[in-house]
Amino acid sequence: MKTIYKKLLFLFLLLPFGAIAQSALSGVVVDGKSKQPLPGVNVIVQGAQNSTSTDFDGKFQLNGLKNGDKVVFSFIGYDSKTVTFSGQKSVNVSLDESANQLQEVVVQVGYGTVKKKDATGSVATVTAKDFNKGANVTAENLLNGRVAGVTINAGGGAPGTGSQIRIRGGSSLSASNDPLIVIDGLPVTNTTNTGSTSILASLNPNDIESFNVLKDASATAIYGSRAANGVIIINTKKGSKKLAVEYNFQYGSGKLFNKVDVFNAKDFISQVEANTINGTLSAGSTNLLGVDDPTTLITDDLTTPGVIEGRLLYNTDWQEAIYRRTDFVDNSVSVRGSLFDKIPAKLTLGNTYQQGLRLTNDFTRNSASVVLNPNFFNDHLKLRVNANFTNERNRFADGVEGTAIRFDPTKPIYDAASPYDGYFEYRNGPTTSDFLTQVPRNPVAQLLQTSDRGENNRVLGNFEIDYKFHFFPDLRAVVNLGFDESNGERTRRVGTTALTGFINGNTLYGTNEYSEATRRNKLLDAYFVYNKKFSKVNFELTTGYSYQKFQVYGYNTFNVNNPTAQPPRAFANPDEVLIGIFGRTNISISDKYLFTFSLRRDGTSRFSEDNRWGNFPSAAFAWKLGDDIFKDSKTFSDLKVRLGWGITGQQAIPVGDFYLERYNVGDPNSQYYFASSPYPVGVPAPRNPNLKWETTTTYNVGLDYGLFGNRITGALDAFYKKTDDLYFGDTPYADGSNFSNSGPANIGSFSTKGIEFSLNADVIKGDNLNWNINFNATKFERRIDELPAGSDVFFGQAGGTGGTVQIHREGYTPGSFFVYKQLYSTDGSPIEGAFADLNGDGIINGDDRYIYKNPDPDLVLGFASSFNYKNLDFSFNMRANLGNRIYNALKANRAYRALLKPDAELGNVLTSVLDTNFTNVNGENVISDIYIENGSFLRMDNITVGYTFPKWLDGKASLRLFTGVQNAFIITDYDGLDPEINEGRDDTIYPRQRQFLFGANIKF
Repeated sequence: MKTIYKKLLFLFLLLPFGAIAQSALSGVVVDGKSKQPLPGVNVIVQGAQNSTSTDFDGKFQLNGLKNGDKVVFSFIGYDSKTVTFSGQKSVNVSLDESANQLQEVVVQVGYGTVKKKDATGSVATVTAKDFNKGANVTAENLLNGRVAGVTINAGGGAPGTGSQIRIRGGSSLSASNDPLIVIDGLPVTNTTNTGSTSILASLNPNDIESFNVLKDASATAIYGSRAANGVIIINTKKGSKKLAVEYNFQYGSGKLFNKVDVFNAKDFISQVEANTINGTLSAGSTNLLGVDDPTTLITDDLTTPGVIEGRLLYNTDWQEAIYRRTDFVDNSVSVRGSLFDKIPAKLTLGNTYQQGLRLTNDFTRNSASVVLNPNFFNDHLKLRVNANFTNERNRFADGVEGTAIRFDPTKPIYDAASPYDGYFEYRNGPTTSDFLTQVPRNPVAQLLQTSDRGENNRVLGNFEIDYKFHFFPDLRAVVNLGFDESNGERTRRVGTTALTGFINGNTLYGTNEYSEATRRNKLLDAYFVYNKKFSKVNFELTTGYSYQKFQVYGYNTFNVNNPTAQPPRAFANPDEVLIGIFGRTNISISDKYLFTFSLRRDGTSRFSEDNRWGNFPSAAFAWKLGDDIFKDSKTFSDLKVRLGWGITGQQAIPVGDFYLERYNVGDPNSQYYFASSPYPVGVPAPRNPNLKWETTTTYNVGLDYGLFGNRITGALDAFYKKTDDLYFGDTPYADGSNFSNSGPANIGSFSTKGIEFSLNADVIKGDNLNWNINFNATKFERRIDELPAGSDVFFGQAGGTGGTVQIHREGYTPGSFFVYKQLYSTDGSPIEGAFADLNGDGIINGDDRYIYKNPDPDLVLGFASSFNYKNLDFSFNMRANLGNRIYNALKANRAYRALLKPDAELGNVLTSVLDTNFTNVNGENVISDIYIENGSFLRMDNITVGYTFPKWLDGKASLRLFTGVQNAFIITDYDGLDPEINEGRDDTIYPRQRQFLFGANIKF
């Protein structure tokens, strides 16, 4: 009993110490939706100085806690969560995205940022968590289908190839329609350098943090003369204070999944036999099938259908022969941390290898980037250094699809007796000079006998200084120095035993060409930002100066094997200099009424002094009417109306110095003779000192909305824009006014109007189950208002006849199809050569052609879905175009029975000839409206399934494994290979491959 009393007394004495004992708490903080770790979460003891933050894996440890302490977990964009400490050793915390996260999103708007809730222009932001998944070799594919009003189309499947990017349909007919791309504050040119595949091919997609798309002029006018087609601002990832390592690996295996429908060998033989019998083909045509059987002298007997005597027949699928199964490998490792515990830094190394479907087409990219972003003097001085180096290597492959479609399927790929490296070619003897002319060349041989290699080294970076004055903290000074240089080279070699090199007479000279080019871009931006709050008015003023210089020079040997080729020469384009003075004012009254005004005055060296400078103003207003009208609404959590107007410019015309007086050395027809010696003279070149900017005026009205606590957010925009002073490269000049009858000039206008809608919804939002969808829709119409002299402009080759099938005409959509109206028999079959006499003059000629449809879609749609259940994730993204039309140039040019023997040898044709039964190709048949097809489609770009192990390697790392399909399927009624083409004409494209993907993401 005494012992028990002693123990109770001892315990009683310890109670006061136990009450004040302090303990530690550790754990992991994850995203409530994706269950991914959240780095940088603030972990604070309420009412105390004790705090910490989570590391890259979401882990934390907080010491010095007492029972009853309130531990608050907070992170921007997420709802805070409070945990009461009661002696537990660990706790796992799940944070949910805040219903007001839209209010916290920061948007890049050019020379500054603005919160999404305060944006007055039409601006869209896509961050890394919303990027498209899959085999995205070039940066723009991360964005494809994600933003209303933005279309991205590579036009084919070449590895690393650049895409045609259009924002709201573009703004020009003859000049560039590409948006301005700004990478970490540095505007870059859209011109691809020698040896490269595209301007964005040298940017590692794993390095990108966000895209900001500026669509209307009130947002883009701050970039002035280059903003008429919109602006895309790309921000790369920054350094961090916490040490974190991330490794990404992805492998893909690709294959051809669709081919142009031509006859196989069996059906081709039947077609040649039948058309020889009916007289469409000349007698003896069946004796051209296959190759000669050296064991017999007999010839084919037409009375034995299906049996071709005297010939050795092969069954070659030439489309299969020129393609292969492909490999795709992508590796990227990123290390982030703090140098000397002072300088947040990031190092990223990347390697990407992608094979194209064509036998010899390869793309390789090796990249390295370094980022330093330290702050000094209590954040008064902020520095950022970005340095990127990329080595891009390509083996290019000729476009041999047209030849593969045409080539006789009864011919072999290889011929042991062939002098052309053992490849079958049409010949009449044993030597290389015994080749036949006016016949196709072996497409497999063309690929394998050609070495076309390019390499491009690019250095891209900037150094930014942002200083907030100590004695005047409302004022900041920002200086941004940017540099972008690409050094590229390309070598093309074809041997003297190949029929696809240079040939003169019967001699095969081959090809040996070398070219190199350097493109340099230097930038200086310097501006002040003044921000001050006066009672209920928040005022911000930005004003500055920009200087940018572009230089291009290089060297070209041309074909040194060609004895008549021009000699090697160096070249240097005139330097292009852009100078801008800009200002912008943002005014917020009571955080409800928002005003933005901007003005940029730009000067360019591309125009004469009289037209060198241009002014580009903009104005915008927004009203957060949700705070006034729906203040207590449980439905509307956010509502803002926007109005915008602005003028932007376009100076990217094909000629850069046409305003200058120039003289060319005269040819032998422009010489003076003194005595018996000829002397060349200087011949004046045409010029136009009146060339100037294209200018685009844009009006925009928009509505940003949030519903049910911002579980549903989005925007609705309507816009109208008109471009004046259109550039045309072949405008008639008045007689005697110039040294040419025509040339570049600014005449004409066209307009675009449209509507955009976007929606983002958290359909399900819970602790273990989350489902988010993103949807956008765009409809726009383009119309030509004025052309030079009101004259039509014809373009777009129709088949192989030299005619055209597209037209620019006042009052119509640019590039509309200009065709004959096909007539049909009573059973619905098209009548060959029969067209409607639309003008009623009894004659069928060009005056009977009419405008029928156009390549522009009636509606563009994008849809993405992301589903998470605990550690399992499933996502997909798809796109659709509705109502666009395509001129099927393949059908128009290759679906005729007579083309089974187009020349001295046989050739394949499209199986659609069985639908039309057309015999002869001519200038009228190829321009029939029967070849204008509906190009509507629904494409599933990517499907991905993944699983995350959040505590891999005993909790030291997280591991996500995933698999997926790229280009999973396409639904369309279009009869060609792929309806997703550029400019509305399908004359064979590089097929897109279907890839099966596997990968891993590891975070330490």
